[in-house]
Amino acid sequence: MENKGNVIGQDGVAGLKKHTMRPIQIAFLLFCLVAAGAFGIEDMIPTSGPGLTIGMLVVFAIIWAYPICQIVSELSALMPSEGGIYVWVKESLGEFWGFCMGWWGTISIYLSSATYVVLIVGYAADFIPELKDPFISFVVKFAIVAFFVIINLMGLKEVGTVSTVLSILILAAFTTVTVVGFANWEYNPVQPFMPEGQSIIDSLGGSICLVIWMYCGYECVSNMAGELENPEVIPKGFKIAMPLIALSYILPTVAGLVSIGSWEKWGTEGIGYGDVLTQCLGYGWGVAFLVIAIASQAAIFNSYIAAGSRGFFVMADDRLCPKFLVKVSKTRGVPILAILLLGAITVLMMNFNFSTLVTILTPLALMVYVVLGIALLKIRKLYPVEERTVWYNKGGKIKIFVMALLPMMIAVLGLLVNGTEYFLLGFISIGSAVVFYIIFKVSCGGLYKINPQEYPINYKTRLAKGDIQRIGVYVLAFGIYAIVGSLFLSWYEGDWGPEYYLETYGSGLQSDFWLMIKTARIGGIIGAAAGTALLLIGKKKDPV
Repeated sequence: MENKGNVIGQDGVAGLKKHTMRPIQIAFLLFCLVAAGAFGIEDMIPTSGPGLTIGMLVVFAIIWAYPICQIVSELSALMPSEGGIYVWVKESLGEFWGFCMGWWGTISIYLSSATYVVLIVGYAADFIPELKDPFISFVVKFAIVAFFVIINLMGLKEVGTVSTVLSILILAAFTTVTVVGFANWEYNPVQPFMPEGQSIIDSLGGSICLVIWMYCGYECVSNMAGELENPEVIPKGFKIAMPLIALSYILPTVAGLVSIGSWEKWGTEGIGYGDVLTQCLGYGWGVAFLVIAIASQAAIFNSYIAAGSRGFFVMADDRLCPKFLVKVSKTRGVPILAILLLGAITVLMMNFNFSTLVTILTPLALMVYVVLGIALLKIRKLYPVEERTVWYNKGGKIKIFVMALLPMMIAVLGLLVNGTEYFLLGFISIGSAVVFYIIFKVSCGGLYKINPQEYPINYKTRLAKGDIQRIGVYVLAFGIYAIVGSLFLSWYEGDWGPEYYLETYGSGLQSDFWLMIKTARIGGIIGAAAGTALLLIGKKKDPV
């Protein structure tokens, strides 16, 4: 139900319309943000082997998804603010790091939204050949974007309704796959555990980024927490969503392997979950499942518009993005221009292919989890649990430290094993946060415009006091990371990397493995030196 007592007509966060939602609605929204089906896991099976794939789905649900769910639940309960991760980091680490977190999270959602539109049309083209025509494909993609933008302009309640309906359809489809698969059990689902002749490192490395990706997105729901009349439902929703998502991955995968086997032929372009129904029940069931695959991508896209549009909206309310983005619909109480901007960017980005978009967004998404753990530890010091009246994670300091550290370590590992080209290009996408922070801080004023006493600026740089040091820490950290990463990748990919990248890319920087390593190493040395210099200058000229 909507809260009829909200103030209508204001712009910014204060003008948003609030809604009451049930835990199951939050769970379905999370399901759409994170999973919306097991699509994508097919590629893990031939790469890592059926046994290891199932093992990774179980283990990463525990060491990756569970800590993230617990962190987001605790911080959402303590600070149920619109903007979620941006607000948490701003409150714990300051304006600069808050902007970086908001930038990484929002840009990754913007790019992710475009990938799902590309996938929707890609799946549909399998049985509608006309969609392979570039013009027809663009028109259909544009219509999809327009449709879901309109739903989001109607309000969060409508977004939740669509997410619920699509979630039920997707879960019903994968439940059918599970039941039919187990009813036709013929093969051992964990044999072989790994591909013959492949080491455990190669088997893990080939799929670790994909399994991380499959369990990403839990934090996105926090972007809309300020629109909930009863934000205490968020931790309750997580208790439903986390096991639901893990089971929706594990059970259909096992069912598919035991019923049709052929593990080495699985993949997004090969055998998939729909083949369980096609082989066991008939062709029509497979076509119906393909429709569910399209609905899956639509569900994610719909929920990502809602989550992504709130990022820059809240930052604009803090004068860290252009002011026009704070515009709120007087009738619907939604950030109208922020939603339209996300739709427009999606239309532009959907013309890129899937791999290009993923190359750019993956480092941004993983950086969110590195900083999220740091924010939890800092907030624990700022807001002792003994003084709280809301839900928090029970346990001692060691448990909380491990909970924060696990996602950080796995995210860093994911950045390294994702590939040298991803590692190198990641510095550009991640570094964009500093560039745009300086641009927007100088042009829009930042938090100084709202509270100059609490957020003073350095009148020479027009940045916040101490920002030279903060930027120095940022540059130094990534300089060291580039050096260490180049050494790791030389060991990890040195035997096969040169041949692989030359064959994959043909020409240019990405085709030359050792040139990429050299670039990372030299760039790291320069970054470490520049970061150190900024720190020294900042301590003298720009003290915190």
